[in-house]
Parts: sequence; structure tokens; C-alpha cells
Amino acid sequence: MSTIGKRIQSYREKQNLSVEDLANRTVLPEDFIRAVEEDDMYPSLRPLVKISRALGVRLGTFLDDHISSDPLIIRLAEREEELVMHPDGEEPGMIFHSLGKGKTDRHMEPFFIEMLPESAKDTTLSSHEGEEFILVQSGKMRLIYGQEESILEPGDSVYFNSIVPHNVAWAEGEKAEIYAVLYFPE
Repeated sequence: MSTIGKRIQSYREKQNLSVEDLANRTVLPEDFIRAVEEDDMYPSLRPLVKISRALGVRLGTFLDDHISSDPLIIRLAEREEELVMHPDGEEPGMIFHSLGKGKTDRHMEPFFIEMLPESAKDTTLSSHEGEEFILVQSGKMRLIYGQEESILEPGDSVYFNSIVPHNVAWAEGEKAEIYAVLYFPE
């Protein structure tokens, strides 16, 4: 069982919720929740946001395993893969590296994300309260925001209200690397 899956299961059990209860709160299938808890399966960030909201915790709660003092410094050599999203259920599409892991009082979720070609297969639009800021480090990224589609290249950035349906994915080349900061109001 994955660390994230264990944490989700732990929070669910602390609240005396069954998998069925959590499925009803999130409008996600029970099989999906079991796969997240037991099989380390993450197709996109959207379901994890739904799960964190349903359990009344920050998304970062599932990533944290220690408490740090300010300032939190993450050295490049210490950066660890935290979460791998599989848009087709098989091949990895995005690899997330948390840049805020350990800062338990944070209000933003900063990530370094490797976007692989598989990420382009998922064009499902996501919508949630908050804001997102993304800076493209390398490669090309596709952003669908409402009815508009844009391609961002190295050095380009975008800041948007995430309540508008959106999708972020690889656009072309071997892979794209981005820095993303997500803000979810409490």
C-alpha cells in the first residue's frame, strides 16, 4: 500500500467512514477509492482534491511525513517523487515532486512536475476552488482553460482561477517540466 493511500485510509477510518461513505461524499466510485488506498493508483489531481475535501484535510496532508521549521528548504538533490498520475491507468503521465512537504501550516501546494507524453491522453477538465500558478521550465505544456487552448513554452507562465474548468498536459517533445503552485482556500 502506498504512503498516500495509507494516509487516506487512516483519515477515513479515524472518521469512522466506510469506503462507501467516502465514495458518496466524493462522488467517486468505490473501486477507485480502493485502488487509491491499496494499489497506489492516481489518474489525476482532481480526485485527490475531492478526497481531501471530503475528509476535511489539506491535499498536502497526504504528502506530509515530518514537520519542519521555517524556512523549509528543499535541495534539488533531495527532491523526491511523491505522486505519479496514470491517465490511462497504465503508463505514467505526470510525476509530482512536492516542494512544500513538511510545512504543515502551508496554504499553497508547490510542485515540480514532470509531464510525460501520456499526460496528453487525459483531456478531462478539472474545476475546484482556488488559484494556480504555473511556470514552464522545459518542453511545451498545453493548457485548456474554459473554451481556450494555449501552448506554453520554457519561461512562459500562467496564473488562473481554478474554478474555471481546465486541463494541463504535455504538448510536444520528450517531456515538459513545470513548477506549479496550487492554492486551495480553506
